[in-house]
Amino acid sequence: MNVHQRQDAIVRLLRRNGTATIADLAKEVGASRRTLLRDIGALREAGFVIHAEPGRGGGLRLDPQSVQTTARLSVAEVFALLISVAAVRAAGGLPFSRLADAGLAKIEKALPPDKIQDLRRFLECLYIGELSPRVDTSDMGVMDPCLLPAFETAFLGRHPLRFQYRDAKGIVTKRLVEPQAMLILPPLWYLVAWDPARDDFRHFRMDRISEPEYVEGGTFRRRNAPFKKGIRPLGPLPS
Repeated sequence: MNVHQRQDAIVRLLRRNGTATIADLAKEVGASRRTLLRDIGALREAGFVIHAEPGRGGGLRLDPQSVQTTARLSVAEVFALLISVAAVRAAGGLPFSRLADAGLAKIEKALPPDKIQDLRRFLECLYIGELSPRVDTSDMGVMDPCLLPAFETAFLGRHPLRFQYRDAKGIVTKRLVEPQAMLILPPLWYLVAWDPARDDFRHFRMDRISEPEYVEGGTFRRRNAPFKKGIRPLGPLPS
């Protein structure tokens, strides 16, 4: 558990339990007392009001009015929320879409200008459509949680992306590509990239990608990925 994950876990525990002792929190997040106290100090500096209640049975208490989770969201995290809502909406399974859009609009407003610019660039690369009924999804797996952060860095910085890819036959190969877009055909997600080795665009099912990492030092130019009829850019979500 890294620093960001540990501090998020502390906030969640305090929010759910009301109060908690240093020892209880340290045990829950798997950290030492010193590390826990350092995390509490960092959370206070970030704007979270955490009270220390002395005496027997006392502990730490989070003031609910101080919770400012939107300021702690990264561009990749906001992008993940946006594309998740878009994917569920495209599949016809989002009954409270207006509430979701309103919440996302508030999150976007809390982002600083530089992150808003990155988010817009992200949205420009996102396409959505309907999956052909002939496509077999019986072997669909779980996407690597490292893929979206790696894609964020590679796409925004124009760095090549390296990963292992398992094809439909189960054969695993190493790939080095230039990420250009992301395509959602619910329930499948695809990384659309230019493959220098084949001098052409390739679509990689994201649940078949493992060990993704961006390659520093290399850059590439942006290309317009061709899509079949019926594939459309996501564009800005309604606010």
